[in-house]
Amino acid sequence: MTVLRWPDGRRDGAAGDPATVPIEALGVAAWRVDGATRVVRAVNDAALALLGLARDEVIGAPAESLLATPEDAAFWAESALVPTASLRSRTTLARLDGQLRHVERWVRPAGDGRGFIVTLVDLTEQHAAEQARERLVAELQATLESTADALLVTDLGGRVQAWNRRFVELWEMPESLLRARDADAVFAWMAREIVEPADDARRVELLRTSAHAGAQDRLTLRNGRVVERVSLPQRHGELACGRVYSFRDLTERIEADRRVEQMSFTDALTGLPNRRYLTARLAPAAALALREGFGFALLYLDLDHFKQVNDSLGPDTGDRVLREVAARLRAGLREGDLIARVGGDQFVLLLHRADAEGAEHGARRVLDVVAAPFEVDGSAFTVTCSVGVALFPRDAHQPEELVRHAETAMQHAKQGGRAGYRVHRAQAAGTDLRRRLELDHAMRLALASNRFRLHYQPQVALADGRVVGVEALIRWRDPERGDVPPGAFIPVAEDTGFIVAIGDWVLERAARQAAHWHAQGLAVPVAVNVSALQFQHEGFVDRVAQVLREHALPPHLLELELTESILLRDAHGALERLQALARLGVQLAIDDFGTGYSSLAYLKQFPIGRLKIDRGFVRGLPGDDGDAGIVRAIVQIARALGLKVIAEGVETEAQREFLAAAGCDEMQGWLIAPALDVAQVTRHLRVRG
Repeated sequence: MTVLRWPDGRRDGAAGDPATVPIEALGVAAWRVDGATRVVRAVNDAALALLGLARDEVIGAPAESLLATPEDAAFWAESALVPTASLRSRTTLARLDGQLRHVERWVRPAGDGRGFIVTLVDLTEQHAAEQARERLVAELQATLESTADALLVTDLGGRVQAWNRRFVELWEMPESLLRARDADAVFAWMAREIVEPADDARRVELLRTSAHAGAQDRLTLRNGRVVERVSLPQRHGELACGRVYSFRDLTERIEADRRVEQMSFTDALTGLPNRRYLTARLAPAAALALREGFGFALLYLDLDHFKQVNDSLGPDTGDRVLREVAARLRAGLREGDLIARVGGDQFVLLLHRADAEGAEHGARRVLDVVAAPFEVDGSAFTVTCSVGVALFPRDAHQPEELVRHAETAMQHAKQGGRAGYRVHRAQAAGTDLRRRLELDHAMRLALASNRFRLHYQPQVALADGRVVGVEALIRWRDPERGDVPPGAFIPVAEDTGFIVAIGDWVLERAARQAAHWHAQGLAVPVAVNVSALQFQHEGFVDRVAQVLREHALPPHLLELELTESILLRDAHGALERLQALARLGVQLAIDDFGTGYSSLAYLKQFPIGRLKIDRGFVRGLPGDDGDAGIVRAIVQIARALGLKVIAEGVETEAQREFLAAAGCDEMQGWLIAPALDVAQVTRHLRVRG
């Protein structure tokens, strides 16, 4: 038996050519049309059921009456001329009971050559399903287009299912790419549009994957837009059938938030930062100062007798004066400094990296700038101010306390006659002594509790930037005091003698770290500062030898930095210790060279390898002629003695260029890197070592 396959995919078991098989044996609705008269001669039960007619209503009926469409009428009109013609297409069957059936009609010549066989496949249910699917697609597209978010829908097979116009606009994507339905190509386009420090594959992974359902992240696009991506699974019942990616444009909201935040931190009258902004900046400024090893100054200024300006010239003139004062103060700021208006006629200046001398210089400049004559609407007058100065961390470790000290000093300036400045002073010697006792106790607890840590500042060759060593620098974070700078506790430790224990801890930890780096293939010398008490301790040389043995550290990877005052206090004894250390093989350097009373006669005898130029001489380079002369002299002395020279505190490119031209060998400072923790400096060594 031959199995027949019909247009709808169904099969029947009738044998032979369908055109020659009896119509009752066909598995679909069918009837036979006489070729000469074009009337129906036979019909099967399936056709009667589909047509909704009785057999006697069909037999003898004109062929064109059963399917009364223009296409059928034209076919039957031409069939007499072309007896081998055929017709196959989808059409609509209108039954007498009013029903419309969607069918595929196929008219073919009969096998005996005496007529035609008409077969119908009922596609009504299929058509209804297609219509429903089209309605759903239309509704989905309308839903996609009605949202402000950019939407992309993909299936599990990696094909794009739907998108909206906002998606095309946001990603500036050709619609032809989306119509190709290839999700991989779409995501590759999107990956290239993301500003992300990763390769294309990583960016595609970032776009397509989620740590969990509903995962969100922000993406910055090359066109400047910032979008939030939300990825959710698409489900059909309990089964996942795809994924929906939503991209919300946050650019305008972020900009609006920025403007609101800027307004909340800005004084409306002068455009300066306000008290809230100043308060927010003080803690980071304190942390930066502690990391740098520098302090900063707060200048709190209040205009003198400003009420008289308002009362005599009016509030509008008073506002103009405040704006002018703000402009004058802002014009004199260095990069990194800050000025804020914190009250009606009160301003605060934050001067970074300012010591007592720099703060007083700044206060005098403020007095001069404010006291310059004002001219408003033809009236000329002078306004003075009173300034209070407080230094971090000398005067306070907490920013709020520092502001109070500066304000109190300003009040003292007013009480002293106005138009001047006052620097905050500690209340009493008894209070200072008590604080020193408390600090000494806290230091001892810190050493016992392992609260000290070492950071390392890279030292590089000026010629090629290669790392030639690192300096170990102690850091301390106290649970109550926070970060305590070395300048605050080292002098106390030296006074109490506890510096010996601290110095021994630094020596051991630095040697251990140097040995660890050496084992990793990073043979970098580590410099350790040695105090006078530690150097003069009877067992110091033996302790250095013990540390080298315990950690199997090659001696040349340890450098001891000593100040001139240590060496010259007992030159004969110092020479013996230095020679003993030299026999161990460690390197020796003079720290802060030029700040003491150098004796070249003794210097020639000491087995020193390096001179270290104090940061105080570097800070004024290249503009300060005195500093420039001292640095050149130190380099010449080193050359005459066959020593290396390293400069510390190098912060600008101009300083580096001067030092290189002067013949300095090496440098360290913020221009290269601050003091870094172990992980950071290890990465630095691998990159620049």
